[in-house]
Amino acid sequence: MAEDHSAEPSLLPKGHEAIAPTPYRVLARKYRPANFDDLIGQEAMVTTLSNAFDLGRIHQAYILTGVRGVGKTTTARILARAFNYELPARDGKPAINAPTIHMPELGVHCQAIIDSRHVDVIEMDAASHTGIDDVREIIDNARYRPVLARTKVYIIDEVHMLSKQAFNGLLKTLEEPPDHVKFIFATTEIEKVPVTVRSRCQRFDLRRIEADRLVAHLSGICVKEEIAAEPEALASIARAAEGSVRDALSLLDQAIAHAKGSLRVEVKAEDLRQMLGLADRGRLIELFADVMRGDIAAALAAMKALYESGADPQRLLGELAEFTHIVTRLKLVPETAKDPALSEVERVRGAEFAQSLSLPVLTRAWQLLLKGLNEIKDSPRPLAAADMILVRLAYAADLPTPDEALRRLGNLPQATTAASSPSPARDSAPAGSSASLVSRGTGQAVRAAPAPQPERTEPGLRLARFEDVVAQAAAARDIQLKMALERDVRLVRFEEGAIEFALAPGASPQLAQTLMRRLQEWTGRRWMVAISSEAGTPSLKEQAEAAAAASLHGVRADPLVRAVMDVFPGAEIVAVREAEPAENATAAEDIAYIDSAPPEDDL
Repeated sequence: MAEDHSAEPSLLPKGHEAIAPTPYRVLARKYRPANFDDLIGQEAMVTTLSNAFDLGRIHQAYILTGVRGVGKTTTARILARAFNYELPARDGKPAINAPTIHMPELGVHCQAIIDSRHVDVIEMDAASHTGIDDVREIIDNARYRPVLARTKVYIIDEVHMLSKQAFNGLLKTLEEPPDHVKFIFATTEIEKVPVTVRSRCQRFDLRRIEADRLVAHLSGICVKEEIAAEPEALASIARAAEGSVRDALSLLDQAIAHAKGSLRVEVKAEDLRQMLGLADRGRLIELFADVMRGDIAAALAAMKALYESGADPQRLLGELAEFTHIVTRLKLVPETAKDPALSEVERVRGAEFAQSLSLPVLTRAWQLLLKGLNEIKDSPRPLAAADMILVRLAYAADLPTPDEALRRLGNLPQATTAASSPSPARDSAPAGSSASLVSRGTGQAVRAAPAPQPERTEPGLRLARFEDVVAQAAAARDIQLKMALERDVRLVRFEEGAIEFALAPGASPQLAQTLMRRLQEWTGRRWMVAISSEAGTPSLKEQAEAAAAASLHGVRADPLVRAVMDVFPGAEIVAVREAEPAENATAAEDIAYIDSAPPEDDL
């Protein structure tokens, strides 16, 4: 027999027996946009979709991409509502039974779509439904008309995780779906979606939300929730969220739970810094000042103090890099100071640093900090790694930029410069040789500020032969001009100050002007360079090729060489070199062979 418990006393307070506790809804769900008017930061997409619905040009498939928390799934549900919006006539207002994005109130199907429980709006997570069988089920069900709504909508989240076979199986239906079916895809990695799928969809890139818009949004929610929040705390949340509304609301939820206060919850910047492991902005800026000043002892002490107060070393370096970016923007775009996401100390001190620090110093600090962030991630001792990064940054802060270093070198006395950089080539090479030209050119470049020009030489350089001109081009490291002079110049007449030559077939017609300009740079005086209609002598390259051919022909005619070639049939002479100064050198030792062994001594 069943026991009767009706007479047992209730354990709940009197008057509360039938009241169940209301489950808490997190802020990210409570303040999820229900229509396009509530969607912030996506004006371009909203305008495009509004015009498309007003004109009746509604596409069959949409793909939404962007970082996490910017509203992809929310936009998909709003679109599903717009496809199926239906409002019966009442209070003299006409009924609405057509696709529209103007939804002043909840329609017949709206609440069920918002709660993800409508039978004709199917939401599928591709992370857990990746195979062809899941897509085949979609294809089979798409043939049937919707049960309650006007349009059957398939929302596939994280669509990039579908398999290759699943994508291929979806292509035909996606290109020619039934009139009552719409597809909405959402993904954070659009590049992993096949181009064949992307080409069948209208693509919308949802942007990150700007920090000032996010601060204003969080402030409005705090007013609705009757939460007091310091502006600096909201700015810290906006920076930590990195443009994600969902991340910002989750952090605000956490900050409210962490906040203190008996009568009214108040979110303070100090509590938020402790919760997130952030550094006090004032102390962080002082650390930045110590590093930029090169005071490494003060910088290391400040880093240790911030670490002991709960700041994470990796976050500290990230915030230093962020403040470097703020200072750079203030230097280049002073209007950045009006950004509401910046605190007052960031505006004031950032403007001071923007005036005192040069752009090369800021860019160098940015590069060192970015490299340091990668190093600290892999370090077993984050604090020690952060200290070493600060040391590197402090010692690099006061280093001169390349142009400043050249200017300092240019201001040195000439005798000091010559004594501090002796050139062995200048002392040992004969005058007029290529080594001597390079040495003189380098010395002139060091003495001439600000730009180094190693190819220029002292005025008064004498070029007595055309071969000297070619040697000077090689000494100046103008390889392109050297090759052109050897290959394309057929000399007609040469004297110091004037050159006349004919061009070989295929030569550049600008060669004469280039050579005239370079000769003036090298010698310090004007040269007359002209192109002649006469044939001229063969070019240096042609002369070298002819000499090599004649030498090869003479070697082939040598009786000893003919005897060697008879012993090694198929051997080929590919090069001839001069005999080395040895007493017992033979002609056979001066010949290079391919595919043959050296001749025996008795040959």
